[in-house]
Amino acid sequence: MQVDLTADFFSLFDLPRTFRLNLSELDSRYRDVQAQVHPDRFANAPEAERRLSMQWATRANEAYMTLKKPLERAKYLLELAGHDLQAESNTAMPADFLMEQMEWREAVMEARSGGDHHELEHLYQRLRGDIDARYDELGALLDERNAPETAVDRVRRLMFLEKLLYEIDDALASLED
Repeated sequence: MQVDLTADFFSLFDLPRTFRLNLSELDSRYRDVQAQVHPDRFANAPEAERRLSMQWATRANEAYMTLKKPLERAKYLLELAGHDLQAESNTAMPADFLMEQMEWREAVMEARSGGDHHELEHLYQRLRGDIDARYDELGALLDERNAPETAVDRVRRLMFLEKLLYEIDDALASLED
């Protein structure tokens, strides 16, 4: 088994290093790689081959999970290009964006405390549409305009929005219980 555990995730699946991936192609390439390296295929192999198979399968799983999710894929592309998000150390955001976040969170809290399932669904759909549009913009920034500095800002904003979407989803689930 010839493997390069240092290959980037795109190379691992022989995919272009681009934000806009064909996800069905990613799924297919992932299955192909897993079929070749899955530890079950090496159950009777020497210890070193079994260990390498496990490392390779783990790497393939990590790569697949990263490339499958748009936010993680964008972070990874920026990391490959040498751009640090500074997500933990730099939490500064523009005031208008922070105000918008506060308004969203207030609306979610109000709908949740009032048990307003319909309003939470409405908020979820609005936010999902906003996030999708932002991913379209991010695709253009990364794939066409080569604007990583702007992309870093957009990824940081999307991190906030994805967290808010999760909170709305959690609020919906709590009302269904």
